[in-house]
Amino acid sequence: MTITAQDVKALRDRTGAGMMDCKKALEESGGDADKAMDLLRARGVARAAKRAARSANQGTIGSYVHFDGRTAVIVELNCETDFVANTDEFKALAKDLAMHIASAAPLAVSQADIPADVVEHERAIYLEQVKEEGKPEHIAAKIVEGKMQKFFKESTLLAQPFVKDPDRTIEDLITGVSAKTGEKVQVARFARLRVGES
Repeated sequence: MTITAQDVKALRDRTGAGMMDCKKALEESGGDADKAMDLLRARGVARAAKRAARSANQGTIGSYVHFDGRTAVIVELNCETDFVANTDEFKALAKDLAMHIASAAPLAVSQADIPADVVEHERAIYLEQVKEEGKPEHIAAKIVEGKMQKFFKESTLLAQPFVKDPDRTIEDLITGVSAKTGEKVQVARFARLRVGES
């Protein structure tokens, strides 16, 4: 099996991984680009997990104002060094995140960041819905749990599909930049303002 430079470049364009990493992944997957992409993602996630304990106190503020002037977002994106914080790719990620937040309106960065009272309120609504449908109690708990998982997926930034590329979650997007830069990258916080909403 011959891996061509075009194959390597195509995989690099899809993943943003280094040329040698792409070539190695293609060799290991027998030239199958999709399997190679899965290998690269798995390695990127593994490396990002190792970096999770490291301190990320550098970064940038990304901002976005929607064209109608009624929605604005600021987001704090952190990394480990000012070198990475000043790269075009890192700044572009912050801008993309702000634009995504304006469009998708997440409640929090992750499931752990959603206030307990909001979680309990949603759970109570779903429980009432299931009771109204007359579902047996042993099934009701499973249905409510399924609805809660869907709520978390739709309401937390990291779990949402990226508006520019719905095949990737925001967490995938951040992990990809983390894999490329070799640094821990994380969203510290965000604020979304919309005219007429409090």
